[in-house]
Amino acid sequence: MRKLLTILALTAVIGGAFARKVPQTRHAPQIPDSLRSIYLLTEGIKEAFIAQDTAAARRAFEQAAIADSAYGPAQYELASLLLYSDTPKALLHAEEAVRSDTTDKWYLLLLAQAQVLNEEYRNAIGTYERLRGLDPQNPDCYRVLAILYDQERQPFSAIAILDSAEVRFGRIEVLSELKHRLLVGTRQYDRAIAEAQALIEAAPYKTENHLLLGELYARQKKDSLALAQFEEAYRIDSTDVAVLATFSEFYNERRDYAAALSYSGRLFAGDEMPLEEKINYFGRITADRKFYGNYYLQINGLATTLALKYPHDARVVKLYADHLIASGRLDEALDYYKMHLDDDPPQLDFFNAVIDIENYRERPDSVTLYINRAIRLFPDNPDLYLRKGHSLAYMKHYDEALKFFRNSLKLAQSDSLKGAIWNFMGDVYHMQAQQAAAKAGKNATEEEMFASRKGPAARYMRKCYDAYDRSLALRQDNPMVLNNYAYFLALAERDLERALAMAERAISLEQGNSTYLDTYAWILYRLGRYDEAKKAMQQALSLDRSESPTLQFHYGDILAARGEYFMAEIYWRKALEGGYENPDAIIERFQRIKQARTSVSPTPEEP
Repeated sequence: MRKLLTILALTAVIGGAFARKVPQTRHAPQIPDSLRSIYLLTEGIKEAFIAQDTAAARRAFEQAAIADSAYGPAQYELASLLLYSDTPKALLHAEEAVRSDTTDKWYLLLLAQAQVLNEEYRNAIGTYERLRGLDPQNPDCYRVLAILYDQERQPFSAIAILDSAEVRFGRIEVLSELKHRLLVGTRQYDRAIAEAQALIEAAPYKTENHLLLGELYARQKKDSLALAQFEEAYRIDSTDVAVLATFSEFYNERRDYAAALSYSGRLFAGDEMPLEEKINYFGRITADRKFYGNYYLQINGLATTLALKYPHDARVVKLYADHLIASGRLDEALDYYKMHLDDDPPQLDFFNAVIDIENYRERPDSVTLYINRAIRLFPDNPDLYLRKGHSLAYMKHYDEALKFFRNSLKLAQSDSLKGAIWNFMGDVYHMQAQQAAAKAGKNATEEEMFASRKGPAARYMRKCYDAYDRSLALRQDNPMVLNNYAYFLALAERDLERALAMAERAISLEQGNSTYLDTYAWILYRLGRYDEAKKAMQQALSLDRSESPTLQFHYGDILAARGEYFMAEIYWRKALEGGYENPDAIIERFQRIKQARTSVSPTPEEP
């Protein structure tokens, strides 16, 4: 019999496996209207907490609320769902929920939260007062009520709320701290001190309680009592950041900066204060150069502590090196940076710093050495090729300099940088023109060199102009290019109107630049507009702090063109004594003036 049953069972299973499947249609459940809101609420909860589909949950809750607007649970769930995404709508639904049941604590709590988020603080106070009546054993109601009263500028009402909480619950730390802050804010220092003393009696081992009492004594200028509390806090935990920071601030306020910085040193030596905060603090105290000088020993101690504690942090390396440079210890800063050139990963900023210092020390071989090392590590950095180009140009290796400028141009990403590179290339072509004129054996002035239309110098100047045109095409408002281009055109007496327009643009872009004003005045002079030239050159001389012999020489020429020979001689003599690069030109001008004076019928002539 058992065998027969087994065979029948297997037959049923196999038959079912090969039977054709008939699709099943799921019919929507028939829900009575009286239960529709409950059903939709349940579906919404399932979507929210099981499927985690908030959009579907919201649709279900909204349908439940439409089916029965007085159905509190649906309004409550909708308000909860919208509380942080759509606070005005959340408030409306929370109000509907409370209307459906004014005694439900959860509904009231949600309404209070929605009122706070919508900044309806007075209404929130009323709601929390109702909550306090419904749930008088909840201390959080007292805390939030006190905060709301304080927000509405009713601190005394807030203190009264906290006093009633203390009567009901005894001392609760978070409420006591809030009460203490309110007492200080309303200048009730005696009560605040009593509160702080009570906190110490309840928890004498907590540093924050001693700091609280100490700060109150400090406010009342009772420094000895304040220090006693701070020292007790320090005895409890000498590494506590708050304790050390409080000590430092206490001495700062009393202008005892040496003592303040000594406690800052302890903070720097510990691990509790994040490095970022230490770096920011160091930046603040070193921003004032006078303060830096007066408390150099203490500040040096802070910098040294950081350098020893974080020897491989790039930010600290820069901070310490900058400190050495600010201290005038440039060679030490250079050695320190060189120590970190092999850091992993390599830092481009360190190489740039070394190159800058070596350049400042006028050691071109070292500059080249470290630029080459940097290029090997950062082969795609256009600035390094620029630096190499500048270094080679300084050593008068102009063709090689141009090669590196072209490499930089290939790597440059922005039009602004490309424009700057073409500017540098134009400057190098100008240097090559000067070099070519010198090789030709000419002791020519710049005017004569630029006026030439033939020869190597002229070819290089055409390349210079082409480079400047390319630079301005990429960045039309580069004042340096505009000025140099305009000045060279003036010297060559070519396209003077265009040169004047460029010079005007340069002085409008960088006002108060004496060199640019000199160029502008010189072009006016070339155009024969002597009165305007004199006025512009006077402004240039008033702004010039270096007593440039070039400006004095140019002013002498302008005055001579106006027939003011006596003053022209004074300025030429100043230029000569100041080391003007072509003294023969000035001597020639003196001779011309002398001839003009001895002539029977002198004709004003441009020197």
